[in-house]
Amino acid sequence: MRKHIILFAILINYVPAINLNACTTFIISGRYTPDGKPVLYKHRDTGNPDNALAIFNDGKYTYVGLLNSDNNWNNELWGGYNSAGFAIMNSVAYNKNIGDTTKFGDQEGRIMKMALQNCATIDEFEKLLADLPKPLGVDTNFGVIDAFGGAAYFETGHYSFSRIDANDPVAAPYGYLIRTNHSFIGPIDKGHGYIRYSTANEALYMAAAMNRYNPQYLISNISRNLNHSLTGTNLRNELPDDSQTAKFVNFEDFIPRNSSASAICIVGTKADEDPSGTVMWTLTGFPLSTVTVPVWLTEGKNLPYVVSMKADLHSPLCDAALLLKDKCFPVKRGSGLKYLNLSVLLNRKNTGIMQLLEPVENEIFLRANEMITSASGKKPRDREILSFYKWLDEYIPASYKSLFGIEIK
Repeated sequence: MRKHIILFAILINYVPAINLNACTTFIISGRYTPDGKPVLYKHRDTGNPDNALAIFNDGKYTYVGLLNSDNNWNNELWGGYNSAGFAIMNSVAYNKNIGDTTKFGDQEGRIMKMALQNCATIDEFEKLLADLPKPLGVDTNFGVIDAFGGAAYFETGHYSFSRIDANDPVAAPYGYLIRTNHSFIGPIDKGHGYIRYSTANEALYMAAAMNRYNPQYLISNISRNLNHSLTGTNLRNELPDDSQTAKFVNFEDFIPRNSSASAICIVGTKADEDPSGTVMWTLTGFPLSTVTVPVWLTEGKNLPYVVSMKADLHSPLCDAALLLKDKCFPVKRGSGLKYLNLSVLLNRKNTGIMQLLEPVENEIFLRANEMITSASGKKPRDREILSFYKWLDEYIPASYKSLFGIEIK
């Protein structure tokens, strides 16, 4: 009887999560990564599935940001980094402002844009939060890294914030901090994302044990993680025979889900390196049907066309990924969007969307990592980056065309 009561209590917190901005984020201290560089990661869930990248030069620093493809694209962003090597992202907390009746809210994206415009260090970001007029209009966990070895979360509400340092062995004994949709200084068991937190913790613990704190491993084991830490389900162990026979599975409280719109993995620099070497590995569009694209800040403020915001505010790669996502969630009526057709994504004949895209993405990682390695800790030369971008803008559309018949324009 007691076991049933406990399970019921878990499910009460579990059911509403379908409607939330259910982001999963983490920070890894450079003291624990193989190359000594900090990592900032955000798997983004949002009601706006259309995401794109843009470069801005409207502040003290030039910066690249992950944006919603809507009319607020120039006023707010949801993760990015600047020319000083400062990077930021967030997850909604849902338990920092409990009992507060303040109506002012949804300012997280504006504050992150302001931070990239003006901040070079974590200490400067802390001062920004302290100096901004209150209420701040947020209930969030801001994650930040800088080019001086700084790595921390700021659990932030309307009137106060707390700094949690990823370099602190007490706070982060394995060198990483995770935040989903609750803060640790808020009331215990309030907020959301406890199941995803556990799933991410299992994945990062294994990454630490195997010394695999690299972008390719992290993206595969976070944004493409098909484990459910509460039920013990691993969808990779339940593959249907082929893509033609539908197999629907409930796809709630996995890290990726129907509301997943993008992901970023920002690898910073060591304190003795040029901060221009910072790179942002980006998944624009549904993470299970897109491919990872790395971007740097260049003198010409260039980005690959496939991830850039076009005149219609859309990213071409995101549009293609969303066409494939529709095949994964074909049931639109009622609660149909909670159910994934697994056979379209993965199957024993290796004809699923993820299986077909894996070698495409592997080639991107191979070429990008060769370029990064040859730069010996510095940013690759701009002409090499631009040549790589040109290849991406040919290779990715050709791959989607040949594999799925999708035109990326």
